[in-house]
Amino acid sequence: MSKPNKLSQVVAKIYSLPTFLQVPALSKAFGSIIKYAGHSGVKVEKMSHNECIVSLKNKKKVQNHIGGIHAAAMALLAESATGFVCGMNAPDDKILVIKKMNIDYVKRSTGAMRAVATLSDEQIQKIKTEEKGDVIVAVTITDEVNVEPIKAEMTWAWVSKKR
Repeated sequence: MSKPNKLSQVVAKIYSLPTFLQVPALSKAFGSIIKYAGHSGVKVEKMSHNECIVSLKNKKKVQNHIGGIHAAAMALLAESATGFVCGMNAPDDKILVIKKMNIDYVKRSTGAMRAVATLSDEQIQKIKTEEKGDVIVAVTITDEVNVEPIKAEMTWAWVSKKR
């Protein structure tokens, strides 16, 4: 079994806090590292090696011209959820980068949004063991009336930090 990376160690420490502090602590930690996600108000609801759940309230700073969450903010949710779940598994000697974003905006959204990204055990093993590679990460984005206004798929790649 491989050694836990720094990110998963931080998350484990946060999960040792009282339950009511965990989501605010996760959100603050990730918002301080990923500045745009923090500025936009991305809330990290759950982090594990297999799943990440993030959400975003429909606030003025992330709205489009018709009062919904902006298309770029929806993409930020999908990228954040998929990137965080990959980050939980990438060894510390690897760098993760987004390689491809496939997003189809299919319906108008209502209110807040939530993204759930998942990795299979096979994808996790690939991230942990291959020197370089990529994975297509499944993500489901729903609004507050449980409609999927966008369909998204993110491809994350990794390479060694050493050149």
